[in-house]
Amino acid sequence: MDTQSLETLVERHDREHGVQEVRIRVPFGELAGKWWGPRNVRPIVCLHGWQDNAGTFDTLIPLLPSHMSFLALDLPGHGYSSRIPDGMSYQPINVFYLLNFVMHEYGWRKISLLSHSMGSVLHYAYAAIFPTRVDLLISLDALKSPIFRPARLVSMMAELTPELLRADLRNQERTEPPSYTYAETVDRLYEGAVNSITREACPFLLQRNLRKSAKFPDRYYFARDSRLKYGTGFLWSQEVNKRLAQNLTMPFLFVKATESPYWERKQYYDEVIEILERNNARFELRYVEGTHHVHLSHPERVAPVVADFLNRYWQRDEEMASKL
Repeated sequence: MDTQSLETLVERHDREHGVQEVRIRVPFGELAGKWWGPRNVRPIVCLHGWQDNAGTFDTLIPLLPSHMSFLALDLPGHGYSSRIPDGMSYQPINVFYLLNFVMHEYGWRKISLLSHSMGSVLHYAYAAIFPTRVDLLISLDALKSPIFRPARLVSMMAELTPELLRADLRNQERTEPPSYTYAETVDRLYEGAVNSITREACPFLLQRNLRKSAKFPDRYYFARDSRLKYGTGFLWSQEVNKRLAQNLTMPFLFVKATESPYWERKQYYDEVIEILERNNARFELRYVEGTHHVHLSHPERVAPVVADFLNRYWQRDEEMASKL
């Protein structure tokens, strides 16, 4: 399959499913997203993983109930969304502002969230801090902020901060990053994900992550903000994670991939699961065979679990319907 046909595969997929591109104005530019399903239904907001984009949900959403709507967002610095200003760093707490901003823009009183990896970590914190605003949660293969040993945390900060500065200075030069053939970008994504993504699924992430080179015909560069590589996530303690878990009493589905790591001592994960199972009768833990991106590479394994949960807990927002 040649480069052009690979590029248009995603565009054709979007047309077949009636996907609409969305742009939401924010003070630093715009948030980009993909709206699936009816426009008169409040959508389930979908947040992607670290250095991914809204395309991570392209294969899963078509297998979910068609009368429901989904808004998959590109987080700042990813996909088609604006970068934050020069001289700044990406902070996870900014998701509190972004989700509240989106709710304000659309006039929603509630928000439903379906997220993967980093997106799940972000919405875990958001839903716990604003529990009355969240009516359901679906987390795909990540639960909460991982815990690092103090010595490791200190060394990470020492290593990442100078790299962040260098990345910010490179951005300010406004020079084009290294470019590759399309086949090479597939190789880089596939190998960088350590076999978590099938080659066949790569175009769904690359569509929003590549820009055509202005210097070299038929070559592309990765457009995500390189400052994203040097973030640290939430740096709070396990006690904070456990306290947050106590607030998560809304319907909550956590789907864990069997071939994916925990990124921390499993003890920390188990402690939070125990609290959720004890305090929340509507918390469900389900295991699905596959790697970290199983929802993208093998959506047929994840979709039945998610659809069953949504069919039991999703409610049409009549107030939203009346406004539109």
